[in-house]
Amino acid sequence: MISNPIDARATAVTRARYQRLSRTYDWMEALSERRIRPWRQKLWSTVRGPHVLEVGVGTGKNLPFWPGDMCITAIDLTPGMLERAQQRATQLKLKADLRLGDVQTLDLLDASFDSAVATFVFCSVPDPILGLRELKRVVKPGGQIVLLEHMRSPNETVGRIMDVLNPLIVRIMGANVNRRTVENVQRAGLNIERVEDLGMGGIVKLVVAWV
Repeated sequence: MISNPIDARATAVTRARYQRLSRTYDWMEALSERRIRPWRQKLWSTVRGPHVLEVGVGTGKNLPFWPGDMCITAIDLTPGMLERAQQRATQLKLKADLRLGDVQTLDLLDASFDSAVATFVFCSVPDPILGLRELKRVVKPGGQIVLLEHMRSPNETVGRIMDVLNPLIVRIMGANVNRRTVENVQRAGLNIERVEDLGMGGIVKLVVAWV
């Protein structure tokens, strides 16, 4: 299947938005992070190594949960976010392979990772299916892709409200609140092993898929 070309303008807008937010991002999410931390820990307890790719590492909120026996490469679209992640890695005394990169066009070899991980990333990727296909390309056959994502509510009334609010939320925070990420995983040609509801009425899910 031929992938759609990258929307360079949408990608540039996303990069600029998160660059602008990078200095205050952790502060903005401080309250919600208290609830999210156990979900991050649960995700990383699921990941198989030894070679793991994390996309959308952001300010490095997952770094405290990285298993010590894995070789992890982490990328982010935004220099400001990556700078914060490097600061966190230094504080944690982690030797972290942090790189600038775009999940829609990964500068990585085919089948070079045992697993790929993303947490609250595919709500912001301009073309999420293209990004998921890139993960499929760089993960070995039989390898694992593990996602912690928020998505459109399964409750249709709530879902419609999310549809209405989505343009405003994207402008403020950069994240689409009405993405249908489970369906996007399937459309990208990945095989879903399980989908686990974690909270917020089915909005937050742990998705485990394989190549």
